[in-house]
Amino acid sequence: MSLSIDGHTITSVHFVGILGSGMSAIAQFLAWQNIAVSGSDRSLGKPETLHTATLLRNAGCRLFHQDGTGISDTTEVLCVSTAIESDNPDIAAASKRSLPVLHRSDILAAIVKTHRTIAVAGTSGKSTVTAMIFEFLTACGKSPSLISGAGLKRLERQDLIGNAFHGTSDILVIEADESDGTLVKYHPDLSVFLNLSKDHKPVSEVKELFRRLAEQSAWSLRNADDPPLDDLTTRQTFALNVSGDWRPDSYTLRADGGTLVKDETSYFLPCIGQHNLSNCAAALAVAEHYGCTPEQLQQATGTFEGVARRFAITRTGTGITVVDDFAHNPEKIRSAVTAARSISSRIIAVYQPHGFGPTRFLRDEYRNLFGSLFKENDVLILLPIYYAGGTAVKDISSADLKNDLGGSITPFTVHTPERRDDAVELIYGTVASGDCVLVMGARDPSLPLFVKEIVNRLDRDDHNR
Repeated sequence: MSLSIDGHTITSVHFVGILGSGMSAIAQFLAWQNIAVSGSDRSLGKPETLHTATLLRNAGCRLFHQDGTGISDTTEVLCVSTAIESDNPDIAAASKRSLPVLHRSDILAAIVKTHRTIAVAGTSGKSTVTAMIFEFLTACGKSPSLISGAGLKRLERQDLIGNAFHGTSDILVIEADESDGTLVKYHPDLSVFLNLSKDHKPVSEVKELFRRLAEQSAWSLRNADDPPLDDLTTRQTFALNVSGDWRPDSYTLRADGGTLVKDETSYFLPCIGQHNLSNCAAALAVAEHYGCTPEQLQQATGTFEGVARRFAITRTGTGITVVDDFAHNPEKIRSAVTAARSISSRIIAVYQPHGFGPTRFLRDEYRNLFGSLFKENDVLILLPIYYAGGTAVKDISSADLKNDLGGSITPFTVHTPERRDDAVELIYGTVASGDCVLVMGARDPSLPLFVKEIVNRLDRDDHNR
């Protein structure tokens, strides 16, 4: 297969930052279609990226260190994301060869044009709903393709990274990311709007992006339960609590998931939290639009395996539950903590803010959220802000977030350890049987290894406190 962009046929692409979740998904998808794919990454060779690198190589991608050596005579296009700085060595090497430099979204937009694409948008829940739609349509025999920002557990078990899949039909399910404004480049068959809150951009700006995407979609669906989306015009709505075109007759929350009941069909979802039932309602509405039957979907919801780092639960032998979650903005954190309350009344929350700019942008929201969300006897551990490299202005710290809470005035305890080892020992010395340790943060590929360290420490010896 070749890729057509602006009338030019492309058969070779080099990805800068290929180990990232969004970039690796597109890279795999192109490689599976016999496009020559190469890529570089500043994290190549690190333990936390070894598995991803191996699977990319298995897919046929050639990997290089980020020093310009990956650019060759056969390279036709350089693909970058918003996170790549203009002085990157690969960009300099491409410039010497007069190669075009395209944004990740330009490559994805070209793929979207050749498929009946379902684009999932929203400031929270995109990866989960993308996964649900993909799995539900797969269970119904639709054989969709997938380009996502997170690994599906079902695909990971097939020795795949899990964030991409090449099906046999022309249906493609993607995440439409609002963080860099690029979702307006897509003209999908269907768009889904899950929610709208302050995250990477002001709400008013994101609402305009959503409006444009809805206008560019043949069919669209929005969450009627989310007031900021009320004035977004879509073809249909879904909801749990207010009137919607797709709304269950009833729903119940359980310690092991939740159930939606609609037209005498009961859909059990093995994922904790009301937000996941809302996600499921969106996915069911989309699947029905593509011809899936209630009987097919009933089985699909019950066997949904979830997404990596989306409330991934590990139960230790000492009665402590450890949860790994991708939450990285106030609304995601609220949903994760609320879901964790169904596991334990006492939460030991560990949060790693992702990026200095986003932390600065959401500083007031963090103060209001933490102050209202955590209760007496809870513990909040704020790790140092994640720095992925580049030219970020480091004028804010986790200590500033702690100070915003008023120090000892809060009824819960706040810690800001500088080292992860200290955080692990702090957790070990604080947690008791029956507690829930909730680890939250995004972008950092080493966070799953950190969660394993916590689990291993808690399981290392008898923890009966």
